[in-house]
Amino acid sequence: MISLTVEEILKSTEGKLICGDNNYEIKKIVIDSREADESSMFVAILGESQNGHKYIKSAYDLGCRAFLISDESFLTEELEGSSVIKVENTEIGLGKIAKYYRGAFDIPVIGVTGSVGKTTTRDMIYSVVSNNFKTLKNEKNLNNQFGVPLTLFNLNREHECAVIEMGMCGFGEIEYLVDIVRPKIGVISNIGMSHIELLGSQEGIFKAKMEITTYFDEGSTLIVNGDDKFLSQVYKDYLDGDKEGYTVYSFGKNKNNTISLVKTEVLGEESTVFTVKIEGIEDQIKFKIPTVGEHNIYNAMSAILVGIAMGMNFDDIRSGLMNFTPTKDRQDIIKTDKYTIINDVYNASPDSMIASLKVLKLYDTRRVAIFGDCLEMGEFAEEGHRKVGLQATDKVDVIITTGEAAKFIGIEAKERGFDLSKVYHFDTKEELIDSLDGIVKDGDTILVKASRGMKFEDIVSHLEGGCKC
Repeated sequence: MISLTVEEILKSTEGKLICGDNNYEIKKIVIDSREADESSMFVAILGESQNGHKYIKSAYDLGCRAFLISDESFLTEELEGSSVIKVENTEIGLGKIAKYYRGAFDIPVIGVTGSVGKTTTRDMIYSVVSNNFKTLKNEKNLNNQFGVPLTLFNLNREHECAVIEMGMCGFGEIEYLVDIVRPKIGVISNIGMSHIELLGSQEGIFKAKMEITTYFDEGSTLIVNGDDKFLSQVYKDYLDGDKEGYTVYSFGKNKNNTISLVKTEVLGEESTVFTVKIEGIEDQIKFKIPTVGEHNIYNAMSAILVGIAMGMNFDDIRSGLMNFTPTKDRQDIIKTDKYTIINDVYNASPDSMIASLKVLKLYDTRRVAIFGDCLEMGEFAEEGHRKVGLQATDKVDVIITTGEAAKFIGIEAKERGFDLSKVYHFDTKEELIDSLDGIVKDGDTILVKASRGMKFEDIVSHLEGGCKC
């Protein structure tokens, strides 16, 4: 981070200086008091379960001498010598500082959102553009109103580009983030059922994701999944001249897309070669990615379009794709001396579960799927999980579930004629783990997937330790 002065923080937040030095320099901004030091400003966030103001003294004891607060009652004489700025809302204040800081960098930002696969899409885009440009990206799951600002503070003068994933749970959240980030290129991977409980319908999800274009201008580019029933209309409107102010590219199987998939060749269990046709280019072009699954080809096609929008040549794009490494717990292939684990536990929706089943089907072994609930589905929970059960019938040999909604995966599979003796449901995750020893066998390929709240990494840890089969 390039240092900011207290004066700049005051200017960006429109806050009030309670005490301190306007010229004091801040080289790090934190919201976790344990990360504070003598170079940092601690932002006291008022959260649902924690009040960051309670940790001001802890940050001070670690050397921190700059604080952004909204409640003066937590200030004590022990903070003497500190610079303290008061704002009405520290969460909003954090965003305002990040917006000010981002404005100091005249670089293109690529914003990534979507219902399914946005982190993998982000990582694949990063692999491509970082081949030619010094690029920043979010780490792990820092994609919300806290994570995006904290990511931007990692920008420095060496950076030529940034790839920023943006998540959301409701209307206005993407709009809030793009006001801070100001992306020049926006990518929407798809419109699925994630957060449908909060947004009411897929139409609502589409509307929320399209907020990524809020601050687009004539030089901006939107890249969408042209096979998605909602996003394909965006591309069609653009071709019909109904969209003004920015360019729209699309990717998918449909021949009318800007880039369309022509042919796929899976090379074993770890890589894929695919051929595409790109609008305006006569010859078909071949690419390779070090992963499998049709959904990853879609992710790669979006990354290719980003590379094109960034002025990269195809050799550099190819090289970038081959550098792709997935983030931990997202289709992470773990090989033990007994079996292969497809660790995809970070999050889940019905669409991403179905995509993972297609990957599992590629393995020429006995195939076991362990599923938990897809959360935030509301009234659509049974319908969504039954869709997974329908798709599982010809892709797996054994289905294991736990969770109130996940049980419908097995119920649907059995109703579709799946072998009753190969479907297991457990009331708790602990019961499932205790029973695995008697279900899985040497040589199995085991897919493990559920929403983050299910904490299915416990199952992966158990499997890595080796069941007593």
